Amino acid sequence: MNTISQYLRIHSNDSHNNTNGRNANGRSGRVNTLWVLILGAVGLIALLVLMLKQGPPKADSGKQRLVMHCAAGLRVPVEEIVTAYEKEYGIVVELQFGGSNTLLNQFQVNHFSEADLYLAADDFYTDKAVELKLAAETLPIAHQRPVVAVRKDSKKVIETIDDLLQDDISIALGSPDQAAIGKAIRKQLEAIEVDGTNRWVQLEKLVTEKGVFKPTVNEVANDVKLGAVDAALVWDSTVMMPKYRDELKAIPLPELDSDPNLISIAILNSSTDPTAALKFARYLTARDKGLKIFEKYGTRPVEGDVWAETPEISFFCGAVNRRAVEKLLDEFQAREGIRINTKYNGCGILTSEMKTIENQSTEQGFPDVYMACDRYYLDNVRDWFQDDIDVSDVELVIVVPKGSKNVRVLADLVKPGIRVALGQPEQCTIGALTRRMLESEGLYQKIKEKQATEGEVVVEKISSALLIPDVVAGHVDASIAYITDALPNTKDVDIIRVETTQNVAVQPFSIARSSDHKYLSRRLFKKIAEAEKDFESAGFHFRLDNSGQKQQPESDAL
Repeated sequence: MNTISQYLRIHSNDSHNNTNGRNANGRSGRVNTLWVLILGAVGLIALLVLMLKQGPPKADSGKQRLVMHCAAGLRVPVEEIVTAYEKEYGIVVELQFGGSNTLLNQFQVNHFSEADLYLAADDFYTDKAVELKLAAETLPIAHQRPVVAVRKDSKKVIETIDDLLQDDISIALGSPDQAAIGKAIRKQLEAIEVDGTNRWVQLEKLVTEKGVFKPTVNEVANDVKLGAVDAALVWDSTVMMPKYRDELKAIPLPELDSDPNLISIAILNSSTDPTAALKFARYLTARDKGLKIFEKYGTRPVEGDVWAETPEISFFCGAVNRRAVEKLLDEFQAREGIRINTKYNGCGILTSEMKTIENQSTEQGFPDVYMACDRYYLDNVRDWFQDDIDVSDVELVIVVPKGSKNVRVLADLVKPGIRVALGQPEQCTIGALTRRMLESEGLYQKIKEKQATEGEVVVEKISSALLIPDVVAGHVDASIAYITDALPNTKDVDIIRVETTQNVAVQPFSIARSSDHKYLSRRLFKKIAEAEKDFESAGFHFRLDNSGQKQQPESDAL
């Protein structure tokens, strides 16, 4: 494309070449000059419009860049991790530091249009970012607790909160409205009532009168290091940082010894490349990468996943779930930049395969994740999986050819001449549940006798997915199937509801104890937990509480 100056120069030359056509008084020349200016202005406007449509020049794709806003107290481990990541993968992670709450407030004001990640000293802030729809995924990193920090040469005796609140002790504390440390301490001390008030009110008064509030935990630690105050309330990990560990010591107080605070990282909705952001977040939270560095600087890391540039997880999925989860799995692996190896089949077949895998090794093909067609087949392998959670349930129904009146109730299935398709009870959940249902109605033995009778047709299928095609093709007069398999075929079949309490299959989700990608699998569960519409539209009843307070397992396994 010609530049603007080239465009004007070309038209100026054209005007010069036309001087032979001027009249005697030169007016023609002035007109030509005017037209050159007009045309030049029009060209300039057109070029500017084109540039606006195309947007700003694209950054060099050879050097990816992420922007992360990070709690200031975690600068040292985070900078070390970022340096290692850039060295390994050539991706620049630009860091901006501040108090956890200060950063969150700024997100709310301007949404940090170019920011990709937010690392906070307390998961309260990353959870809040998700609640405010500023962030999507969150990944846990490590735990830390509030402590009192004093100089190693300090003569002050501080063993309890009473000792700290003496008039002769000056204190530095992170502002609760800016730093996570301040908010954490306020929450814990407000719960301790004494003399008609509480410990937080007493501490706040003392700091206001004789101490100082600071916006970040590092500034608080600096004050006690420099001797500006006698004591500071900081994280235990703060005292372990290179800048402070030689001069400060940590004093744990019993009043602050509650559940530790969780450092976590969130992927922001403002990210233009969430897949790249998630990849870095996985690196930072991997037990053999970033978590080793966090541990070196005094935090207590979570278990974490094993690092893989492109992780692969194996998902054993009962066939009934396929209609609800297949699209979700595609979306999840595309966003995360991972690979999910999904195996759909009858749960009897899936669990039989699990039992053949030595030591339940995921490297040998044992699933990281199992979503059964019903609890019946999870219970068979219960010891190999963490606590599970019920996602949905689905009805068993009778399915007949469109317009057929030969079968109206379960008892009609045992009538002579009625051809029936059922699930194989040892290989698939639909078969096991059908057997249970027919037994409860006193019909199972009769159907087995019919199956053994010459000339009668009672076929058994190894998967629920194979039952409806036999009805559609006219090979049988009826089958017992999941309503989710029948609904997409209502042009060819009729659905008959069964009046019994034994016609419901419940689908649990669980993660293998042997999986090296438990946290990735938990994010997959979160994706499924948000998919109520997908399940309901496929014919399932969704069991997770859609108010946002999801049903939780007994432990934090999911």
